[in-house]
Amino acid sequence: MQVTVRLFAGLRQRAGAPSLDVEVPEDGSVADLLSALEATPVGGLPARSFIVAVNREYAGGDVTVRAGDEVALIPPVSGGAADQDPVRAAGILEGPLDGARLAMLVRDPRAGAVVVFEGMTREVAQLEYEAYAEMAEPMLRVIAGEEADRHGLVAVAVEHRIGTVPLSEPSVIVAASAPHRAEAFAGARAVIDRLKAEAPIFKQQEEVWVEGALPEPRSAELASPDGVEGQLDGERLDGQQGEDQA
Repeated sequence: MQVTVRLFAGLRQRAGAPSLDVEVPEDGSVADLLSALEATPVGGLPARSFIVAVNREYAGGDVTVRAGDEVALIPPVSGGAADQDPVRAAGILEGPLDGARLAMLVRDPRAGAVVVFEGMTREVAQLEYEAYAEMAEPMLRVIAGEEADRHGLVAVAVEHRIGTVPLSEPSVIVAASAPHRAEAFAGARAVIDRLKAEAPIFKQQEEVWVEGALPEPRSAELASPDGVEGQLDGERLDGQQGEDQA
C-alpha cells in the first residue's frame, strides 16, 4: 500500500517537498516504513534525526501503519538541544561500507572542508574482521565525539565492517568536516588512530589473528581484580607477526 509521509523543517528542505509517498506492506509497521524511507532523500540519516508520528501520536517501530493513517516525520523540535550532535554515525556493520553516504552525512553549511579516510584490504584476497560489537559501537561514538571536540570538527562519522572484506574494499571509513582542512585532516586521523588502538575489533589475515597491543584499562582494579597485571601485551596468539593493513 502507498503511504504519504508529511515532512517538516530540515526534513522538508532535504527532500525538496512537503511530503513523500512510499510503499509499505499491508498492515505494515513503522519499522517497515523506515526501511522504505531509506531509498528516499531522507534515507541514511543518523539515529534520532527524527521520530515517526502516526495519527498525531509518536510511534515506535512496532506500531502498525494502515491505509489512510496520517503519518509524519518529526525532526528535533525548537525547544530541543542547542547544538547538533557532531557524531552523525558510529557503527559496526556487516556488508559493504559507503564512503559517499558518510561524506554526505558530515556535510554542513559551517564546514569548508570534508575529509574521508578509507582503510582498505591490500595485497591479500580478503581479511576477516570480528568485533565485540556491543562494546565497540558505543566506543566509536565516544571516540568520535571526543575528537570532534578536541579538533573543532563540525561533524564526524565512523563505521567499521565485520565479516569478510575482499581485496580493495574498505573495512573502515572515517568522514570528518571542519571549517578548515587542517582540523578536518587532524580530526579524521585522530579518530582512526584511536579506533585501531582502543576498539575491540579483531582482524584475521590468512587464518592468523593479527594482534597489536592490549588497550590500557581505565584502572588497575578494572583490569585485574587480584591486582596482578596480565602478560598478553605484545604477545601473539599464534606466535607469528602479521602485516598491518586497514
